[in-house]
Amino acid sequence: MSNSLFSIAFGVGTQNRQGAWLEVFYPQPLLNPSAELVAAVAPILAYSEGNQAITFTTAQAAQLAEAVKGIDPVQGKLLTRLAESHKPLVATLLAEDAQLTSTPEAYLKLHLLSHRLVKPHGLNLAGIFPLLPNVAWTSQGAIDLSELTEMQLEARLRGELLEVFSVDKFPKMTDYVVPAGVRIADAARLRLGAYVGEGTTVMHEGFINFNAGTEGPGMIEGRVSAGVFVGKGSDLGGGCSTMGTLSGGGNIVIKVGEGCLIGANAGIGIPLGDRNTVESGLYVTAGTKVALLDENNNLVKVVKARELAGQTDLLFRRNSETGAVECKTHKSAIELNEALHAHN
Repeated sequence: MSNSLFSIAFGVGTQNRQGAWLEVFYPQPLLNPSAELVAAVAPILAYSEGNQAITFTTAQAAQLAEAVKGIDPVQGKLLTRLAESHKPLVATLLAEDAQLTSTPEAYLKLHLLSHRLVKPHGLNLAGIFPLLPNVAWTSQGAIDLSELTEMQLEARLRGELLEVFSVDKFPKMTDYVVPAGVRIADAARLRLGAYVGEGTTVMHEGFINFNAGTEGPGMIEGRVSAGVFVGKGSDLGGGCSTMGTLSGGGNIVIKVGEGCLIGANAGIGIPLGDRNTVESGLYVTAGTKVALLDENNNLVKVVKARELAGQTDLLFRRNSETGAVECKTHKSAIELNEALHAHN
């Protein structure tokens, strides 16, 4: 057996009455754990190879804590606490970043993103949706939908209210991870698996999906869809502020450079370079026809927006008389046109 792993994590979670996993909380996931740690835990867990999610008992948790305390004190302390658990425990070991095969594996990769150990689109998340059960997220934790009505009745009979916050495959990120150095106005609008860089402020209407996020610092006032990663910026003066929609998805990664501003009700479907501005209400997709203007607002050329992807110092706007999408730059449009030809 190789002692080299891609990731390992010890967690506590929730199962339904049939023993199927609904969710898993990993307080301290590890990326590329030391060979010494793997060698210490493998015999206790009866781990041999491959990607596995292995349930273990509180007695085994105590054994694991003793085995690793001299190798990794943080993991040793965690395992000591897990040995006190009244909920099911699981150790997830990933030999490689391969397609997902279990719910605990899926939750581990979402944790790796929200713990900032891997950036969006840095993990293989193939097959994740069938492995994330659609559950009721309630004031008493995750509940299998087929068991919800009975649990609600039991709560009422005790004189309690079982509050259902959402019914979804993804929980809110802050129930699992609260990254350092961030401000989040409405925690319900960040899914587990979001990457929220230090210095990021997410306002009340901001939303960050899983496998998306911000490098920070910056301000999010709109929707950051899966596949989008917003680069560094600074608040207010030239900062990276998103008030519209940033859409990725599939194998597409939409990167937003430093110092960008995407106005209210605006959106993009192309990567932006540094210091780009998209005016309010304008949605720029890859196929949008864009008129390049020189410093005198004369038309130089009409191109598709995908040809401007990643270029710096651009202003995208809509002509109020003709409705045409226009682009100006700190350079002249002629210089930009020459640069595009040289690039192609």
